[in-house]
Amino acid sequence: MPTLDVTNLDNEKVGTISLSDDVFGRPAHDGIIWEVVKCQMARRRNSTASTKTRAMVSATGKKPFKQKRTGRARQGTEVAPHQRGGGVAFGPHPHSFTYRVPRKVQRLALCTALSDQVRGAQLRVVKDFVLAEIKTKRLSEVLKRMGLQKALLVDDKDNVKLKLSVRNLPRVTFRPVEGLNLVDLLKYENLLISESSVKRLEGELKS
Repeated sequence: MPTLDVTNLDNEKVGTISLSDDVFGRPAHDGIIWEVVKCQMARRRNSTASTKTRAMVSATGKKPFKQKRTGRARQGTEVAPHQRGGGVAFGPHPHSFTYRVPRKVQRLALCTALSDQVRGAQLRVVKDFVLAEIKTKRLSEVLKRMGLQKALLVDDKDNVKLKLSVRNLPRVTFRPVEGLNLVDLLKYENLLISESSVKRLEGELKS
């Protein structure tokens, strides 16, 4: 059972916390992480390539030339795919790249990533993220005191002061504990999470 120090915003140790092996003590499993990341990135992918079929091309319905005695192959329309300016056959159209992986696999991948951060000393627990006011400078000083430059901050979604204080820090992002995802965990070097969020994660990911 991993045990981590709990600090306050002044980077002073105020206690310890024992983490669940089911969430923070999983062995490494790169295959599952790869599969879930690929699924999440596919959901974010935009499909914008589009071509017009013969039904979408605006053109006259007149027959290009008479049926017989021209020495050419007969043609009935100018919007056929083989005609210049005609529709495209089997061209790309906007569609969704989304697919799903089982929820059990998604939870396992998240637990594996959290466990990797515990082993790499990239996960830090703070007692709480109580800020007196919305102040980016104050939060920047807190992170500098902890030696963090690129970090993901996780707390309750109702912590508006923390959410707004993070906005102007280019290498720091806030995520509510409900919105914690695998892509963000891998993108940021460090995870700074409140003690209450740790307990909530354990309750949700163990179920």
